[in-house]
Amino acid sequence: MTEARDGVVVDATPDLLNTLAGIEADSPLGELRAQRGEIARYIQGSYNALLEPAEGSGVSAIERGLIALRVAFLTGSEPLREHYRARLAELGASTGLVAEVESTTPGDPLASRMLVILQHVDLLTHAPHEATPAHLAKLQAQGLSTPDIVTISQLIAFLSFQVRTLAGLQLLAEVL
Repeated sequence: MTEARDGVVVDATPDLLNTLAGIEADSPLGELRAQRGEIARYIQGSYNALLEPAEGSGVSAIERGLIALRVAFLTGSEPLREHYRARLAELGASTGLVAEVESTTPGDPLASRMLVILQHVDLLTHAPHEATPAHLAKLQAQGLSTPDIVTISQLIAFLSFQVRTLAGLQLLAEVL
């Protein structure tokens, strides 16, 4: 989204990573990131496409939020955990469901489909090199189509990138 300020068109798309890292627009790091504003827009655009898609798909908004929360939990990113908890609350996910996704070994209250998705999240987050066609077959057995599985895998990859980028920005914010 763009808006005009004093006759100059600027990007007004919220930058989640700046927000979570506590980077102010007029700080040295904020100004440095603004020099390559298209990168922040692309990252935010990926977030919007993967977590807030305009069109429906076989992977619901709540499932996407739970996947995101699980990656944040597994990687220990507290700012992202808080963000995805809030997002899930906005979507109407129960606190029990959220707590189960944040448990070390998710179980009973979760539907079989969500358990299989979370197993896939755990695998791709911790040991992607161990993924096999058999893992994909488990997802298909839960009614997930090939485009759904690709969406889930893209989301996990994006979230892993998001975690690392946020950590890097937080470190830079400390030294600048």
